[in-house]
Amino acid sequence: MAQKKQFESKGMVYEPAEDTFLLYRAALAEARPNDSVLEIGCGKGLICCNMASKVRTVLATDLNPHAVRITRESGVPTVRMDLFRGLKAKFDMVLFNPPYLPTSEEERIDGWLNYALDGGPSGRETIERFLEDLRSHLSPQGRALLLVSSLAGLKEIEALAIAAEWNFTWVASERHFFEELRVLKLF
Repeated sequence: MAQKKQFESKGMVYEPAEDTFLLYRAALAEARPNDSVLEIGCGKGLICCNMASKVRTVLATDLNPHAVRITRESGVPTVRMDLFRGLKAKFDMVLFNPPYLPTSEEERIDGWLNYALDGGPSGRETIERFLEDLRSHLSPQGRALLLVSSLAGLKEIEALAIAAEWNFTWVASERHFFEELRVLKLF
């Protein structure tokens, strides 16, 4: 039965890749045992499932119902939602690997996987929405780790963080053939 469910979700949920692993390593380095953690866009749950034993609490969210089901079946409380919509709680650490690929109308793909990839024409549309709502969901000493790609414009993302009045620092990076991945810590 588990194999059938995995097969049914194949191609509908983002497969963990370089960006997922970079964010996971940064989250491990940042995690404190007493943290309450929110992972937005949990996908198949690799990060939140592995973080659950290292922090006080973990809540995962995703817009994709297949991702929610997979992660929930792994034992992590998971809710289907768009970013912070409907969420009232505050967290010590928020993790997010957003859709960051610059995507034109013609490049969009059908189905749930598009929501994990399509960052709008600039690659920053979802990142902008995240930065707008983040502050009201962080505890007083809270921080967020945001995975970003050079494809979405690193300087432009810094400018968005400055405009939203965030303190920030780059805490991890990796170069790949066609992009540089970085983790931006916001506090």
